[in-house]
Formats: sequence, structure tokens, C-alpha cells
Amino acid sequence: MTLPQYSNQFFPARFYEQESHADIINRVCNALEINTNSVEEFISSLPFSCNDATCGCENEFQAVVVGSSTDVDLPIIIRESTCYKNLLKRNERDGEHHKKIAGFEAYLNPERPARSSKHEEVWENSWVRLPMQQLNLYANQILDMDFYRDKQNPSGGYRKDMKRFFMEKNGTRYLRVPVSYLLKIALADAVGNPSVHHRLRSIAKGMMACCISDNSSPEVLSFFPSSIKSKAGRKLKVVRESAIRFLLIQLLTAYANTRFKLLENGQRVLVYFASHTPRRQKEFSHVIPDALYRDLFMSPCLSGWDKGEEKTAYMHTCHKVLSRSRLNAVNKLKDAGIITSNLVVLPNISDVSLANNGTHISIGSKKITRLLKEGSSEFTPADEKYLGDLCIKICEHFLPLFVGTYSATPYRLDFEDFHPEKILGFLPHELDFTHLRMLWKQWKKKADLKIFSQPLTPFGPEIMDRTIRRAFGLKGDIVPDFRLIDYFAAVMSTDENSALDGQEGNEKRLAGDLQEMGIFDERMSLYMLMRLRKESVHGFSGIEARYYSTFESLFNDLGGAIQLQRILLTFAWKMILEQNVTHDDIPDLPEVESERRQIFFGAAIGVKTVFIRENTHNHFLASILSMIRKKKESV
Repeated sequence: MTLPQYSNQFFPARFYEQESHADIINRVCNALEINTNSVEEFISSLPFSCNDATCGCENEFQAVVVGSSTDVDLPIIIRESTCYKNLLKRNERDGEHHKKIAGFEAYLNPERPARSSKHEEVWENSWVRLPMQQLNLYANQILDMDFYRDKQNPSGGYRKDMKRFFMEKNGTRYLRVPVSYLLKIALADAVGNPSVHHRLRSIAKGMMACCISDNSSPEVLSFFPSSIKSKAGRKLKVVRESAIRFLLIQLLTAYANTRFKLLENGQRVLVYFASHTPRRQKEFSHVIPDALYRDLFMSPCLSGWDKGEEKTAYMHTCHKVLSRSRLNAVNKLKDAGIITSNLVVLPNISDVSLANNGTHISIGSKKITRLLKEGSSEFTPADEKYLGDLCIKICEHFLPLFVGTYSATPYRLDFEDFHPEKILGFLPHELDFTHLRMLWKQWKKKADLKIFSQPLTPFGPEIMDRTIRRAFGLKGDIVPDFRLIDYFAAVMSTDENSALDGQEGNEKRLAGDLQEMGIFDERMSLYMLMRLRKESVHGFSGIEARYYSTFESLFNDLGGAIQLQRILLTFAWKMILEQNVTHDDIPDLPEVESERRQIFFGAAIGVKTVFIRENTHNHFLASILSMIRKKKESV
């Protein structure tokens, strides 16, 4: 595809360290040894082509503990919490806290199907309690190492929060850990038998480093990167590795249930794929203070980081910032004209979006990685950033192809859920006001929220809204991928700074801007749909895709998604190296960024109409629209 020529009167030619864009491309083409003898040879010599690409996955899983509320850690900790005890005492004194107590009791004593027993209650993201005496020597050594304040400096002593990981019952000392860490310690125990060959133990130790968790759920990384050949998706090595890794997780879970006497103590651990934040956890978050929520559901980061305590504090900061961002989004909705009165349902002060689970797929380039490792002057880290950002901007135009095609998170919404301050999530921080208003209008149209042909949204009181829904048969809506709406998927640029302008340090500058606006914290990594993986940081150069939710089938869907993602990256580099697209063709302006991303979020919601300015400054998007047959000019 050849882009039409456009005037640069609005976007003057960019100079990069006194080097023009054309000079950069020519230098990079030589460094990458791009072969232009034929079309086939040209394509095969591009970064991310079949022979160049490597791939790895990060899967986030849902963990639950099945058992009675008297045996499982989560309800026990809630009942023992100072917050709950104080609430009971205050209610005995003045009787004014019965509604709050009812919220606690509804969570601690859930309704069960008629055929289930009290021993089959499900507790999402609960920790587990296992007798310390069940751990063998090697597992104890791994545990001891993970308790160091700094794993690289054992002389620095242990973490300050050590007490929370231990408790005693009937003279037996128990270890308290989240399920994410249980998987690691189970693997250590399984290979800790003296009869196990030392080589197998060494391999297992490398696998343990891939068992991490910084949010609520277990996260397991690919045990090794896989090359991507021109094969059918289901035959890719990374697909088979993902399936084997999931099987290993099930084996470790079964091993832990028996070896650590979890079943004997009324706890049965399950780990599975699920993207939604658990419904009961979401409802309970409205009852408890945000500090208690973090204590109950945030990971202590025992595995995956040298300084786990500092990482835990960082994740607590993330939770505080996201909770505050939800509240700030209400003001943006008023400014956008979507909220037109002072009657609003305030978002929960304890945001639960960090408890969602997705899959991140990173694809690397052997060529680019090799040049950067060699310290080549022909392809530098500055080139990696400049061209990597441009690659991401091109790819973002095609991300709607993935939503609902390979992965999804279907979710049913009732009429009473359609409060914009609740249902639009973080979209006010991700889209320009114009696109936000139009997307909200299309969503209401899709959900058919009308009475006698007049549009209607909920009023606020639940009883009133429920009555209106039943009286007029309002059905609500089904959203194809609600996770992408309910989670802070991608921050939007400001007028001063963009995360994708190709300049070093741009992410830090944008984070600073967003912090001043009360949306973000500059200590946090920016949330993005696709993120550049720098060789200097990660040991390889590539692009991480963060928009995948749940795959219905690893073999039928994961492989196809990886191949399409690789093809898209190759196409982007083709456009770049042929000098068909530059940064100036996709300006780093908030409204331009919002214009292309509204299509992605529209696909997640399931709306079929989006609005693009006829005189859009996004020349690359304009070239795509010129090939679309079914389009209509709005008046």
C-alpha cells in the first residue's frame, strides 16, 4: 500500500540528532541487511519475519480456594480483622452500622446452590495455609531466600512483614501464602527429593523464576522463548509450550492439595483461565476500606523481584492511583457533557481492575536484538525507540481485528448498570471528549435503552431502576470484551507529551503530566495497548501486546493471534523501511490518538459505527479509509 503525498504545513519535517528521517531509514536498512532483490527476499529480510521472530507469553490466571468459611484463610482473616471487629462493636453501641455489617455477612455467608454443601464455598484470590512441617529442605531453602528484603544482599535481613506469613494452630506452625506463590513452592518441593537428578532441579529453578505475581492472580511466564516459523498457529512451539505450562500448573495444584495437606485441612485450590474480576470480590470492595482490600487481595510479591517489599509498596501505589483515577473520571464525564446533573453514583474508592486477568504476548526480533547487543553504531537504542514507537502507532490501527476474534471477555449488563460513571470505566482518560460522547451514544443505541422511543438511562436508586427494567422489558446489553473497558488499557497523550513520539524519556514525561492531572503516578509504568520491550531492560528487543483477554482454545486461537500479531509487526516495518509512513503521518496529538483507539474500544463494546474526521490529520488512517467501501458522511 502506498500512501498519498500530503503537505507538511502542519507537521514539519522531523530531525533526529541532525539526521533526517530518510537518512535514518537508509542507515537502518543497511544495518538490518534488508534484501531488495525481489519482493520475497525483501519480506523475508524484514524484522519480525518468519525466520527472525521469537515469541513468549505471560498468562494471568484466576485462583480460588474451595472450602468452608471456617477453614479457608480469606474469611478467617476478614473475621479477625480490626476493621470487622470495630464495626461490630460500634454497631452494638449505636446500632447504626447494620447495613455495613450486612455487606460483610453476605460475603462471609454466600448463597449456595441447593445441591452444594457448606464445604463447597468458593473464595476467589484467597491465600492458603499449609503446615510448615510438610515442606522439605529444598522448599524451605527457596522460601527462606524469598523472604530476604533484598535477594541480592542476604546480609540485609528479612522482610519487615514476615509475621503475616506465619500462624499457629493447635501447636502446629502454618505458612500463609497466596496461590501464586504456592505454585512455586510446590515445584520446589516436588524436585527437592534427594533422589531427583541435580540437572532436573536446576531446570526447575529456572521455571520457578517464571512463577510471579504482582497483582491478585498467579502469573506464569513462558519457560523459554520460541521461534515463530511459517506454520499453522496450532503447530507453533509457543502454543505447545503454553499448553504444557498450563498442564504443569494443574499438576502442581493437585500436588499441593495433597502433599501440603490442603484437602485434609478443608482447602481445595483451583487455578484456571478467567479474565473478569470475580463478581463477589467486586461487590465486597464496596463494603470494605481500600486499605483492607489491599491487605486481603494484593500480592506480597514474594517471587519475581529481588526487593519484594518495595514491589508490594509499588503495587499498593498503583491501586491507590487507579482508585483515585476512577473518581477523577466523573469530573471528565461532566466536562464532556455525558453527566448532565449532580445525581451520580460515585465509583468505588477501592478499585478492583487490577484483579482482571489477561494474556500478554511479546514478539522479539533476532536481528534488532543482535545489533543492540553488539553495540552497533548503525542501529542504536535511540533507533530502537524511534522506530519502535512508529511501529506501535501503525499497529494500533489494526488492533480491532483481534478483539472478539481470538480472545474475549463476554459480559452481561443490566439496565441498572448503565450509569456512565460506572460503566465507562477508564474511558474518560483514554479517549477525547468528542469520541467519548459519540461512543456512549452508539453504546446506548446498541443496548436499545428507550421507553416510547425516548432514550433513557438509570436514575440511581436501585429499586427504582430495577422496577423500570422489569416494567418496560429493558434487556441491557452483552459486551464482547468488557475487560478492555473496565481496565485502564491505554493512557492518552497530553498536548505537551506523548508516549509514542519516538523520543527517549517520553513515557516519563507523559507520566509526569498525568500525575499533575490526578490520573496517574510518575512512578508507575504506563498502561499501553502495545509496549516496546527494550533490549537494555529485557534482554531482547520487541513489542509486547497487552490486549488479549481469554482464549477459548489455546490450540485454535492463541496460535492464530500470534501469527497475525507477527504479520502485523512485519507489515509495519515494511511500511517504515519503504518510507511510506513517518511519525508526521500519524501526529502525536491526543485527538489523533483517540481517533484511532476509539475503533478498538468500540470493537470491545460491540458498536458498529465510529466517527472519523473527513479532514483528519492522521494521514495513515485516511489512506486506510480511502479503501473502505461502506462509509457515510455525517451531516
